[in-house]
Amino acid sequence: MKFFLAAAAILALAATAAPSAPPLPAAASDFRLSGEMTQGGALRGTAPPGTVDLRLDGRPVPVESDGRFLIAFDRDAGPQARLTARLADGRVMERPLTIAPRAWRLERINAPMRPTKNTEAFMAIRKPELDRIAAARATITDAQGWRQTFIWPRRGRISGLFGAQRIYQGTPAAYHSGVDVAGATGEPVVAPAGGVVILAADRPFTLEGNLLMIDHGHGLNSAFLHLSRIDVKAGDKVRQGQMIGAIGATGRATGPHLHWSMKWNDARIDPLLLAGAMPSAE
Repeated sequence: MKFFLAAAAILALAATAAPSAPPLPAAASDFRLSGEMTQGGALRGTAPPGTVDLRLDGRPVPVESDGRFLIAFDRDAGPQARLTARLADGRVMERPLTIAPRAWRLERINAPMRPTKNTEAFMAIRKPELDRIAAARATITDAQGWRQTFIWPRRGRISGLFGAQRIYQGTPAAYHSGVDVAGATGEPVVAPAGGVVILAADRPFTLEGNLLMIDHGHGLNSAFLHLSRIDVKAGDKVRQGQMIGAIGATGRATGPHLHWSMKWNDARIDPLLLAGAMPSAE
């Protein structure tokens, strides 16, 4: 009898000490993904049935009741990422992702980089602006625009590409964070997808000028820079195609154009990959 009790105790201890089973590799049907699996790209997906927790490289990803979710990859994202889903029955499914690199437009200039404006007087103005932008991006809304197929907020000639970068005598400057669309002052700008206005500048920002930001939900937001006017206010819900402002040259701009940038959480992404090729101008 003592033998059986001892054996049972040993088995119980072994079961307690045994390491948990490694995550199971996901079958092709467990995660359904669509979009651009590349630097600056975004994916819409459906998680395996029964998913109660979803993570991208360990960071939580919200999942809707129908299993839909959104993830995206920074302009400088590495070549590998991993989706991990924990199911209600305790199983863990993993899906490795291969992020394709992109050939960014680089312009090499044989001249020293101009010094940045980081004087005390400049930062006294700039820091509150950056704080407002950060607070806006931290706003969580119930917007569902992330589900939509994005449209261009303005049709026209693309005059600046996302990710383009100048290199001054071997020193890289900051890369271009959005897409520029050429246009004339006063030409209308529309919402590329539904969302909630999270920032509508009441006066021009130092660099961005009249800045408008819209949250599309699930960590995805759009920013529209240099506007000549803003037609909506913070808290407004906007629908896809609704007029939200007009092209301008406010802030640091060499001429009238629309600068459209997008972020998913901390990742800067390419609007062109969500909106597709530019349609012919109106």
